[in-house]
Amino acid sequence: MKVLVVEDDPAVFVPLLEGLRRNGLEVDHARTGTEVVAAARHVDLVLLDLGLPDADGLDVLKALRQSSDVPVIVVTARGDETDRVVGLELGADDYVVKPFSVRELSARIRAIARRRRIEAPLETGRLRIDRTRRSTWIDGSSVQLTAKEFELLAVLAEQPGRVVPRSELLARVWDPIWHGSGKSLDVHVSVIRRKLGAPELIETVRGVGYRLVENCE
Repeated sequence: MKVLVVEDDPAVFVPLLEGLRRNGLEVDHARTGTEVVAAARHVDLVLLDLGLPDADGLDVLKALRQSSDVPVIVVTARGDETDRVVGLELGADDYVVKPFSVRELSARIRAIARRRRIEAPLETGRLRIDRTRRSTWIDGSSVQLTAKEFELLAVLAEQPGRVVPRSELLARVWDPIWHGSGKSLDVHVSVIRRKLGAPELIETVRGVGYRLVENCE
């Protein structure tokens, strides 16, 4: 999923861009309102600050809504009820007041994505993963996973064959600011392998991360 961050303050956008990437999101960046409408054509969601150097963010939102239905989350220091109501009435999908956590913001982004489209089941080789029902099958048989086990397997199944770095897995399944050893990740992968009854499906790439093996019989 590709997100456009519209923010001119480096103290805000530098850690925000890094945090969103650590949560597995692809990001573009714009500093001014004049860049938004054109840039929004190439992304899946816009994070829009209202305090831009060349325009009021609400005017940018109006212009955006005239040409696009891309989801918009307003991210601003303006926390008054009137500002919230106006932003939502102008077509924002959500309204987040600074300061905020990147983890919560990432969750809101994915919640909007789920509302905008029903996520189709992920099917790869012997696996079928239904995020809507939070269900997993291998070779047609149901597999009971905990919440974190399910999320971990689902992240790996998004792009079979791709090595997913440990940092990305920890950020998306645990916390974007992770200071632990990562041992919990290894334990969860081990349990998933056992529950699937097919340890060869999840390959360890030493020093990097894990990948779901494609077309593994």
